[in-house]
Amino acid sequence: MRTPKLHDLPPADAPWLEIDLARQRLVLWHGRVPGEAVAVSTGKAGAGQQDGSGQTPLGWHYVRAAVGENAPREAVFRGRRPTGEVYSEALARAHPGRDWILGRILWLCGLESGRNRGGRVDTQRRYIYLHGTPPSEPMGVAQSHGCVRLRLDDLIKVFAQTPPGTPVWLHGGDG
Repeated sequence: MRTPKLHDLPPADAPWLEIDLARQRLVLWHGRVPGEAVAVSTGKAGAGQQDGSGQTPLGWHYVRAAVGENAPREAVFRGRRPTGEVYSEALARAHPGRDWILGRILWLCGLESGRNRGGRVDTQRRYIYLHGTPPSEPMGVAQSHGCVRLRLDDLIKVFAQTPPGTPVWLHGGDG
């Protein structure tokens, strides 16, 4: 895994992710060529960097770790570990109000010291992920606790093309 450098971003010849909080969409770029935009759900509390804020951090990040490659499509995760459960409507009814982390996890790490890396603004220490969410959760509407939620089909496609080290740019929020 190669950690990207700010002066090399966005990469001209490698994949990278753009997440637009204002439009609630994600685009997987291949160098200078954009892919299809998919709907996401980011922090209900808006954009921001502070630990405990429930906000989605802004700026340049990279995929620190990719978790769940061989897990079942609807595997349930807690603390980046599979629980052994597979999401279903019956499981959801048994655990109302649970913040579901499903399928795969792309754990983000900030690249901008003092903005999204270090101290009380550290994206990695805040456990900010791209992760799957149940079909009942709305997309295109900010509803998460700071993470970036995706539909499982979209997440699995993105996961397959964004190994650890892939740059991620989050922008468009109010923070």
